[in-house]
Amino acid sequence: MWTYFAGLGIGVLMLLWVLQIFFLNNGYERMKIQEVDRVGGLLKSAYKSQDKNLNSSIQELSVINDFYVMMEVKGQILLFAPEQESTLPIYKYKDQLPQLKEAIFKGDPDSPTFFKFSTMYEKYSTLAYALFLDDTKDKEVILYIFSPLYPVTSTVNILKDQLINVTIITLLVTFILAGYLASSISKPIRGITSTAKQMGTGDYNVNFRVDSFTEINNLANTLNMTAYELGMADTRQKDLIANVSHDLKTPLTMIRSYAEMIRDLSGNDPEKREVHLGVIIDESVRMANLVSDMATISAMRTAKMELNKSSFDLSAITASILASYEILEAQEGYQFKFTCPKECFVYADEDRIKQVIANLTGNAIKYGGEDKLVSVNIRRSGKKYRLEVSDNGPGISAEELPHVWDRYYKVSSNYVRPASGTGLGLSIVKEILTLHHARYGVSSKLGKGSTFWFELEMAKPQKA
Repeated sequence: MWTYFAGLGIGVLMLLWVLQIFFLNNGYERMKIQEVDRVGGLLKSAYKSQDKNLNSSIQELSVINDFYVMMEVKGQILLFAPEQESTLPIYKYKDQLPQLKEAIFKGDPDSPTFFKFSTMYEKYSTLAYALFLDDTKDKEVILYIFSPLYPVTSTVNILKDQLINVTIITLLVTFILAGYLASSISKPIRGITSTAKQMGTGDYNVNFRVDSFTEINNLANTLNMTAYELGMADTRQKDLIANVSHDLKTPLTMIRSYAEMIRDLSGNDPEKREVHLGVIIDESVRMANLVSDMATISAMRTAKMELNKSSFDLSAITASILASYEILEAQEGYQFKFTCPKECFVYADEDRIKQVIANLTGNAIKYGGEDKLVSVNIRRSGKKYRLEVSDNGPGISAEELPHVWDRYYKVSSNYVRPASGTGLGLSIVKEILTLHHARYGVSSKLGKGSTFWFELEMAKPQKA
């Protein structure tokens, strides 16, 4: 980086040398020709327009540009010189006038004639210019301009001396500034690289320093956020592995134990064998549910699950889900209270919303109170329908409410997941509702039960 900055400074200095020395030496004569041609064009335009101030304009231009200007009108010479001497230029350039006049008569009358010559009076060359201001026969008016081509060697030497001083000072400033900028940029990058290597070893409790340029600060902040998210993901992964290992260990142990009991004890006893086989089947179903729930969450987290949205009646699918629990009413005394509008059409993925309602209802059944009452209520909330599932169970403390959506989270001894659950139901509810961009939540008080709710956008009723 220091090399790049220093190289930039040296490159600028080299360009300055080339422009000031090389082009001054090689472009001086060309620039003089262009300037003489420009002045000649201005004077011809002024003559054609019969400018009354032509003489004063010629005198002014000759002084400004250090030109010797002559006009030949019917054989008479008018002299305009940048000096006060009025006769010296005639003697300087009188020998070139016939040559100029001959060249202009041979050439294009509308185009100027140029040539360079030296005189006995001067050690340097002179640029000569001739142009017809009026080419009417017997009324010719010819403009002559003589521009001395002074040597630029002394000027170049002065520029060289100045450029040497400028170069030394500029190089010192460039090297110091390049070193400072290189250090200011590369030092925090080296620090970030070192910290990133540390993070690469699995240490996510790192901190990327933020005390440099805005772009580097933004990078450090992004990496700090990345380290935090990676740490959280690593923690969740370890927790998931631990919880899944625990959940799989229990049914596997029971399956093995009961299989051994069938083999050793109850193989010939049909009644005991059926009981033991029933346990094996139940534990197998629980393992299958666990694997299915994990696959569902994984698909949602990796954005592989696509929603198939349509318009459907939320009350109708809720009623059908509650109907599947009628056996619990008959056998275990559960009560299901359902209130809703006649029709409440929403726009969402019907199958996923069924999964949400089933999980929330199952959760209320597992953690309900002694009255075994589960209430499901659908009501309108602005332009949305709000579905609430309530129970009269032990409730959840305010400190633990935000964590009930986490996988395998156990809030307290009053809210422990029973063996029949997978611990992923509410986490699946959260993921499905998040995919729908739906609002959801839970309200609860210890000893007074809990209410889980979510809201879905209204949709127009489907026509039969």
